Parts: sequence; C-alpha cells; structure tokens
Amino acid sequence: MERPTFLLLLCLLVGTISIVKSEDPYFFFTWNVTYGTLSPAGVPQQVILINNEFPGPNINSTSNNNIVINVFNNLDEPLLFHWHGIQQRKNSWQDGVAGTNCPIQPGTNFTYHYQVKDQIGSFFYFPSLGMQRAAGGFGGLRVNSRLLIPVPYADPEDDYTVLIGDWFTKSHTALSKLLDSSRSLGRPQTVLINGQNAKGDGTDKPLFTMKPGKTYKYRICNVGLKSSLNFRIQGHPLKLVEMEGSHTVQNTYDSLDVHLGECFGVLVTANKEPKDYYMVASTRFTKSIQTGKGIIRYTNGKGPASPELPEAPVGWAWSLNQFRSFRWNLTASAARPNPQGSYHYGQINITRTVKLINSVSRDGGKLRYALNGVSHVDTETPLKLAEYYGIADKVFKYDTIPDMPTSVPKTVTVQPNVLNFKHRTFIEIIFENPEKSVQSYNLNGYAFFYVAVEPGTWTPDKRQTYNLLDAVSRHTVQVFPKSWAAIMLSFDNVGVWNLRSENAENRYLGQQLYISVLTPERSLRDEYNMPEGHLVCGLVKDLPKPASYV
Repeated sequence: MERPTFLLLLCLLVGTISIVKSEDPYFFFTWNVTYGTLSPAGVPQQVILINNEFPGPNINSTSNNNIVINVFNNLDEPLLFHWHGIQQRKNSWQDGVAGTNCPIQPGTNFTYHYQVKDQIGSFFYFPSLGMQRAAGGFGGLRVNSRLLIPVPYADPEDDYTVLIGDWFTKSHTALSKLLDSSRSLGRPQTVLINGQNAKGDGTDKPLFTMKPGKTYKYRICNVGLKSSLNFRIQGHPLKLVEMEGSHTVQNTYDSLDVHLGECFGVLVTANKEPKDYYMVASTRFTKSIQTGKGIIRYTNGKGPASPELPEAPVGWAWSLNQFRSFRWNLTASAARPNPQGSYHYGQINITRTVKLINSVSRDGGKLRYALNGVSHVDTETPLKLAEYYGIADKVFKYDTIPDMPTSVPKTVTVQPNVLNFKHRTFIEIIFENPEKSVQSYNLNGYAFFYVAVEPGTWTPDKRQTYNLLDAVSRHTVQVFPKSWAAIMLSFDNVGVWNLRSENAENRYLGQQLYISVLTPERSLRDEYNMPEGHLVCGLVKDLPKPASYV
C-alpha cells in the first residue's frame, strides 16, 4: 500500500474511532404494560404492571446516557409515562404528559428516546394520565455520576431504591369517578414501601440486606397521591447527601419528611446489633396516621425487628425547620467537573416575577382546583403539537392569568392554562398557599432554586429573606399552610413544560398549568426536531409536518 493512501486510511480510522468514543452510550428496554391482580393492602385489586413487576423495573443510568424504551400498551385505556425530574434538554417531545404528547392507544406501542443530559441523582417515573399512578406503574430512575467526576462521599457497598407512598384500595378508575362526581379521594388505606407493607408476624421477607460495618445508599422517593410522609429506620441515622439531582451539605437526621414527588439520597451505615430492623414511612399532617413498614436484614442477623417503631415528629413547623437546614454543596461537582457553587444564581437580575395563588372552588357545581383563578383542562391536541404546527390560536390562549394577583380568586374559569416566557430570561415564581394543607408542586424540564418559604403572604421586601447563596437546586417545591414560597430559575430549555400540583386530586381537577418557552429562531441549537414516528393527534393529525429546524 502506498504511504499517502495508508496515511489517509489511518486518519479515517482514527476519526471513526474518535466519533464512536465520543457518542454517549445507549440502553434499550422493552416494556409490556398490563393489568394484574395483587393485594398490596391485603385485599385483591387491579394494579398496573410493567413486565409483570410491581413496582416497575428500576432504570439504572449514568450522566448523558441515552435511554430508549419501547412501551407496549396492553391496557384497555390510553397511556403515557413521565420521567419525573429528567429535564429533557431541548426535548420536551419525550416528556410524557398530556400537554406535550399524544397518548399511546391500547394495543399499540411507542418508543421513548431521551438523554439524561448533564444530570445526576435520584428520580422516578410514573404513568401520567388520569389517576393511573394510583394503580402503580411507577419505578425508580437513577442517574449515576460518570467515573471521571468525583462524588463527595465514598462509594457505598450497594445502592437501593425505596419508593414510598400512600395507597388506596379503590381502583384508579373508581377514584377518577369519585373526582368526576365532585367528591374527594378521602383517606388512603395504607402506606406502601416498594409495593409492600410488612405484616410483622415473622413471615416478612427483607426488602434490603446490609453487611455489618458497610455503608449503603438509599434513594427515597414519595410516589404517592396525597400524603407527605416521614421516613426513618430503627436505630439508624440518615446522612443526607443528595436531593433531586443536587449534592447537599451532609447533615444527619433521625428522620426525613418526604413530600409528594420528592426524592432524597441518604447514606446508612450498618453499625448496630446484627438483626432485623424496620424502615418506616408514615403519613404527616393527618388526623389518623397510616404507617408502612419494610424489613432491613443484617446478613449475619439473629433476631426479629423490634415491634416498637420510632415515632414521627408532630406538626408542620418541624418540617419547615428541616427544610431550612437543607443546603447546596457548593464545592461538589454534579454532572460536570465544575463545582455546583460556580453558578451564582443570586447575582442574576430578575426579568419577570409571577405569583401563583392556589384556590378551590366550584364551576357549575363541579369541584375544581385552580391557579390564579384558572382551572386547567387538557386539550385534544397537545399544546406542544399545536405550537409546533402553528395552530396554537385554535387550541389555547397564552397568559390568561395575571402575573401578580392581589387576592385569592373567588371564582374559577375552566380552560387551558398556559404561560409564555421568553427564552433565557431569569424568572422569580412566588407560590402563595391560603389553605390549611401543605401544597407540593413540580416543574418539568427544569431545576430551580428554592430560595425561601415563610408564613404569611409575599411582598417584595420579603426578598431580603431569600437564600441567595446555597439554596438546593431541585424540581419540587413545598408551600406550607398559610405560607408562601419563592423559586428562581433561568428559562433556558425551549419547550412546553408542566407545572403541577403533586397532590393527585388537585392536579386531576385543574391545579396545574403549562409554561411555554419559545425562541423565534426555530433552531437546532435550541430545540430538537419532532422525532420521526412521533405520535400526532387532534387537529394536527392530518396536517403536513412542519419544516425541520436547521
């Protein structure tokens, strides 16, 4: 072979190798979603299974991995999965909620393809339509740090997912009918830990095992419908190291309040008498307390768990004070090598302030929950598709609620609730809760800085109380009774994103909205094209596909 030809082939080979090396790994899954009959609360009931598993299989990934999941819907109803906490950078096409995606119809399949771009942490997934989450279909979703990024603690002996949540014995369709008839869900029947509640009669199998002297990571997520939960382990303190994708200052707690949609990563060391111990999750802020238990077993353990369970704290002031102890670890690196604290969110000028006040009212005798007087309803044509195809004006109106309401709305309007924000603006959102219950919210597509929560109502001078240095970057926010909370974030992720109450009843009956972040360029720099084979429905079903971004 002549030398120039050889060198050309060598260069091509090296270039090919570098391209292969630079592409992030792909992981492929096939999910068969079916109904099944189980008795998680002691009575037979219909649940949603994924590959015959309840809860569903854990997704174990690493920063920047590509996740490809082919979902076969073998239910008798439409289905979508949402990836709670995954930001879907430039890719709201894969978010899996009614405002962005057409549902997967019964007897059909759809393939989700998303990248866990620049993220680490503890998350979960769940079916997002109607009240399907009440039947299961949820599972853990973890994003590990890449090997080249240091983690601010030693590698644990093992890494466990703990899904806690209140549980109703009525089917998800029966719960939907209750809400449709303007009745409340009522009280849950029990609390489950990974789909179980230990009986305590000596027949319980352990959920997890620990070797004496070893340290384990537990990823605890509240996947329930209605209840804040307190989580603790008999005789074992919990060292908090991560919260919803952020490394935290490593404080130690006897127990943690885990609100709806929240996830915590804690370290637990097996340094007690070798035997069984209960992990416990019990409802907070309720007159009657429901409790779920699960067994942790030392590998050389001898003896059952003590029947005496550690008590949970009382009152929401304790929970508020615990929140105030959470701090961002400024020196730790998350998904990228640079320290988390290198992003100085407290020094950025606020572009726009929006205040959201939750309320409950009736529209034509029907129970509805609202934000700033508008109770959201989903549209037959997903909001994202309506925007993309240029027919948004035929489906919904932007900004129908005021940015700064002066009082709690006394009436309610039932319609799509969509706020429009300019790309790359820095926004302050205030949540005011005039009610007697804790409110929990989640924002898809983003992490934000939860800078304050205080009793009373918000006024501009309350900015003096903000934590502008080390508030934890996260995607859920809690607003305590008769209180307000403030978050700050940069709207740098183009798409249509759901901001919703994590209380299933409130969300189902309208306490949610969508945030549209648009850029006039229609550029691949800002957003991916609609994927090939993407489901279309409603008014866009027969329209020609818009020109691709460049």
